[in-house]
Amino acid sequence: MDADSSRALLSRAIARVANRDQDALKYVYRHTSAKLLGVALRILNDREEAEDVLQDVYLTVWNKADRFDPEKASPITWLVSLARNRAIDRLRSRGTRVMTGVEEAESLPDAAPLAPARIEADEDRQRLDGCLDQLDPKHSGAVRRAFFEGLTYDALAQAVGVPLGTMKSWIRRSLISLRACLEA
Repeated sequence: MDADSSRALLSRAIARVANRDQDALKYVYRHTSAKLLGVALRILNDREEAEDVLQDVYLTVWNKADRFDPEKASPITWLVSLARNRAIDRLRSRGTRVMTGVEEAESLPDAAPLAPARIEADEDRQRLDGCLDQLDPKHSGAVRRAFFEGLTYDALAQAVGVPLGTMKSWIRRSLISLRACLEA
């Protein structure tokens, strides 16, 4: 699908959101959330706050979709502006100075996967979850927190109350077991 037809579909979906069409909002979310999260993350440098901003953006879209004018801006430009402004507001409430311009945010690639890739990713995730479930619960929890939540080995070791070397061994052995399980 070319950029013009993608833009037209997104514009029509936003128009349908103005009429309280939940499926249209889902469509807008599916096709823009990765990019908008990237915008918020780049500005805030905090995933939790960026996700909060993303939620605020889609609430705004739900409540103010009727204010979108495709003659004034493309749908992605309008959405990026909403995300950027919400993220800047969040920074200002923290007293942090804004360093990123909208030009940089608009150049972020849209990383939203296509349907076949999403299905494959879901299958991979189910396989990975099955393999993680085969590990010792402490080790599985450590791997999940390290790789899905981004905790450092040191933070994990402190949280669990084990020496750093022990945590590193748990993670290393768990990754070896996961590789074997996933390759089987």
